[in-house]
Amino acid sequence: EVQLVESGGGLVQAGGSLRLSCAASGFTFDDYAIGWFRQAPGKEREGVSCIESSDGSTYYEDSAKGRFTISRDSAKILVYLQMNSLKPEDTAVYFCAASVGPSDSRNYTRLAPYEYDYWGQGTQVTVSS
Repeated sequence: EVQLVESGGGLVQAGGSLRLSCAASGFTFDDYAIGWFRQAPGKEREGVSCIESSDGSTYYEDSAKGRFTISRDSAKILVYLQMNSLKPEDTAVYFCAASVGPSDSRNYTRLAPYEYDYWGQGTQVTVSS
């Protein structure tokens, strides 16, 4: 059974940093992507960043570029999201998710929620002003 477990959320002041972790288990796939998504109250879930298992390629949503960094520990199937210069508008529940299949099976943004097959339960990130 595939499981994704997020950790590292919390309350931080604007300008601060948090590092989220996503621990995956039950993986038997050769090619996949792990993505980070977020959902604020009253808003749709949106992609933030993802990393491809095949070559480590990374992708970012525009507001995350330059502030967030996704990385991985391949041996343990751990994926991290380092978030710096946090803003109140970053407040949301953050989810990690897995999309199974080769990278060219995903659209060019790699951040479409409908392409992800497995989801974690989410971790709350709150940024105070």
